[in-house]
Amino acid sequence: MLRRLYDWTLSLAARKSAEWWLAFIAFVESSVFLVPADVLYLPMALSRPDRAYRYALVATIASVLGGIAGWYLGYYAYESIARPVLEFYGKFDEFEALRTSSGMGFILLMLVTSGVAHLPPIKVVTILAGVMHVNLGLFIVSAIIARGARFFFLAWLLRRYGAPIRHFIEERLGLIAGGAAAALIVLYVAVRYAL
Repeated sequence: MLRRLYDWTLSLAARKSAEWWLAFIAFVESSVFLVPADVLYLPMALSRPDRAYRYALVATIASVLGGIAGWYLGYYAYESIARPVLEFYGKFDEFEALRTSSGMGFILLMLVTSGVAHLPPIKVVTILAGVMHVNLGLFIVSAIIARGARFFFLAWLLRRYGAPIRHFIEERLGLIAGGAAAALIVLYVAVRYAL
């Protein structure tokens, strides 16, 4: 099922309505959808490098709006909507572990790491931020920085290196971003508990 969903998302890049689909996928990825917007963004930006930054802007705006929707789901509809979504994707236990052990600073750090490296998945963090009543303004600013950094960095890579960088991005960027995210978490924990 996941492979079919991935292939379907990838097929949207060839459509005339691809930019609208990118906005839609980026929106729902941040609150309820499993496949990351990168799956659609990469082929679109590779086929039209002159629009890579435009696509990055579309993906960033839609992703932040989706994150706000996730925040509202967590804040106002956790039991009725957000919890069933998390259970459906098998993320409920991860969510509960994060909810019981996370402070406000750690949630904001996770928002940045999930926005940049999908660690943990962005939908988990947006819902968690709502459940934990993270200030909505601070949440929005953090989401803009995190999601914008990801999409605009990809745009820069694709504009600078073109198609040869696609393989690198698809195969290794997750590892690099994950390593950077892990380093941020370790730094946060070290500073928090050393002081």
